[in-house]
Amino acid sequence: MSGPLGHGLSSSSSRLVRTGHKSDGTSSFISDEVVNPVYPFGPKASAFTIFDVRSAVPVTNTDPPVTPAGGVPRCPPNGATFVITEIPGGGFSSPMHRTLSIDYAVVLWGEIQVELDGGETKVLKKGDCLVQQGVNHKWVNNGTGKCKLLCVMLGANPVALPDGTVLGV
Repeated sequence: MSGPLGHGLSSSSSRLVRTGHKSDGTSSFISDEVVNPVYPFGPKASAFTIFDVRSAVPVTNTDPPVTPAGGVPRCPPNGATFVITEIPGGGFSSPMHRTLSIDYAVVLWGEIQVELDGGETKVLKKGDCLVQQGVNHKWVNNGTGKCKLLCVMLGANPVALPDGTVLGV
């Protein structure tokens, strides 16, 4: 029996197909699995489906797949993380936070407000993209449904201000 996504998946699960190489260098599918989200803040808070974490960039494409740890995705200092985040509606808000990464995000469905520590806000809708450069921010979902974001995070140096102050996380 197939789920609503056509592969026996629930609306929160995702199928991850991974490619690699055989010992002779021929391309190969090395895994095909269902990845379920984790809810580190409880079942009514944000969910994270972590697909891949790399400790360093550039990566070595012959390394075995990394098994991501559950919980809140954090990008390794020189690495990369690939994740989907689901943020519940009804006025849900994340805490204000900063990451030591540059984050590329695409809204897959729903809409989300990004609030910066200076009080500025923007609403992002399906198809909108965000490049977030280590800023202090929070996510607010004032809609009634979930917002689903696809994010790729690359490790970055801490932000250093012109006076030499380094902004922490």
